[in-house]
Amino acid sequence: MKRQHSINRWWFAIMAWVFITLVAVPGLVISNSIKIGVVNTEKILRESSLAVQAQKKIEQEFSSRDDDIKKITAQAKALQDRLEKDGNNMEETERRSLERNLANLSREFQRAQKQSREDLSARQNEEYGVILDRINRAISKIAEREKYDLILQLQDSVYRSQRIDITDQVIKILENE
Repeated sequence: MKRQHSINRWWFAIMAWVFITLVAVPGLVISNSIKIGVVNTEKILRESSLAVQAQKKIEQEFSSRDDDIKKITAQAKALQDRLEKDGNNMEETERRSLERNLANLSREFQRAQKQSREDLSARQNEEYGVILDRINRAISKIAEREKYDLILQLQDSVYRSQRIDITDQVIKILENE
């Protein structure tokens, strides 16, 4: 009987400790609240002057390629128009020669366009990589200054309140650098 009484007391002590722990620990977590922020990186890449300047720089770099592609397109259109207009009245060899030239221009156009797209993509990735590094530094400054525990990209959140959106703060820091 004494042993049963001792087991009951032991069990009661353990249950009391579990109860106190369950009640006390959530109180500790609540008292140390977590500060979370979100950033819309796409908005920064669209609206910050840094990103706008980078886009203009890239457009200038690729404008001559765009002009070359437009020239090829104009040449191909001129050949196509000539074939449609005079193709029936031409000698067979001349018509075939024009068709070959048109096919060559078409291949040249596709090659130039593909190469331009690849180079543009690589150049944009290069520029945006530099910008993203600066964005991350700006976010780190805000996180340290305002004591954030966690900052997420907006794309990763299902719901967010405007009061935790620090995108405009990041843009402001980038503008002042």
